[in-house]
Amino acid sequence: MKKTSFSIFIIGALFFVFGFVTWLNSVLIPFLKTACELTDTEASLVPFAFYISYFVMAIPSSFILKKAGFTNGMALGLIVMAMGSLLFVPAAINRNYMLFLIGLFTQGTGLALLQTATNPYVTILGPIESAAQRISIMGICNKVAGMIGVLVLFSALFSGTEHLLVHLDDITNNELREKILQQLSNSVILPYIIMATVLLGLVVFIKMAKLPEIHEEEAENTKTGHHSIFVYPYLWFGILAIFFYVGVEVIAIDYLIVYANDLNISTDISKYYPVAALLALVAGYLIGIALVPKVISQRISLIINASLGFSLTILALSTTGLVSIYAIIGLSFSHAIMWPAIWPLSIHNLGKHTKLASAFLIMAIAGGAVLPLIYGVVADSFSTHIAYIVMLPGYVYLFLFAAVFCKINVWKRR
Repeated sequence: MKKTSFSIFIIGALFFVFGFVTWLNSVLIPFLKTACELTDTEASLVPFAFYISYFVMAIPSSFILKKAGFTNGMALGLIVMAMGSLLFVPAAINRNYMLFLIGLFTQGTGLALLQTATNPYVTILGPIESAAQRISIMGICNKVAGMIGVLVLFSALFSGTEHLLVHLDDITNNELREKILQQLSNSVILPYIIMATVLLGLVVFIKMAKLPEIHEEEAENTKTGHHSIFVYPYLWFGILAIFFYVGVEVIAIDYLIVYANDLNISTDISKYYPVAALLALVAGYLIGIALVPKVISQRISLIINASLGFSLTILALSTTGLVSIYAIIGLSFSHAIMWPAIWPLSIHNLGKHTKLASAFLIMAIAGGAVLPLIYGVVADSFSTHIAYIVMLPGYVYLFLFAAVFCKINVWKRR
């Protein structure tokens, strides 16, 4: 029991790292939009570069884990993330947006490897019925780190330059304008050097911790007679559910500052909006820990939260100003239990296929690349407000997955 608790503690630390790195995008989008003078569509390549790496690298990650094991895979993921962080240094010096995107892709590659290892790890470390509860605890670590990361990075990037950025569009002297933008770009260097150092330090910590290697084929209590991963409908429906879930979660948080800027809300205030959204996520996780599965099942909780997400999006679209912003922040509350519910509903009874199934689910995190890019295109064509309409189909599908699709155990034959 003590060894299991210690293992969960280590995985919690890794989920802290996930959150710290992942939710920095909510600051990087407005930062790079200003520093590199981008449109909303171009700025949407920030989450695209970060999350598309999951689609590219998830399957290779599963093969790496088969060869190296869970713990070595975690260490390698941290090293790759550190390399991505260091790429921000030449990107900032040259104010090269493409190099920033390569750095984000590299970070995402490391995270894909880490998440392919850690998500099934924490699922398997106890009964499948309480998996949502354990993953919710990991989610709290993730979101607390995100809050810290957003405030720290925002302060590091924008502190001392707010008054200059407000009047940036009025500056006609190109030399002065370039000097200000380069000063802003250079401010990203130190935070990412520190981040790389911490990530490499965690590699040493992981190796010293000597986490137990878990063989999910042995841990799975149920045996299956199927020899192919393609015969499990609920898995494939779950993969699409993860795609939509990550897409709506990323849009709900990463564009809050940009949307607030379009409403002429000061960055001194808007910088707290992503933090408020992450607090809403934590509140949702805490309620999920208390209620799932003791009071309601993972499936019912997903039905409720998908319905809530749809309703809040309608509210955000039908209102303006602060009411709309508060509705978008509230979306994060509805998202909290989604990942913890979708994951176990998608991988139960897979036995030897668990690692590969986890890789497919990690690939679906590419929803965080595709849906925000669509959001950016719609925002450039209409407005950042109207663009939130792209979230509605996601909530409809999530409702259908929980209500119907996750219960389909075999494909119907004609």
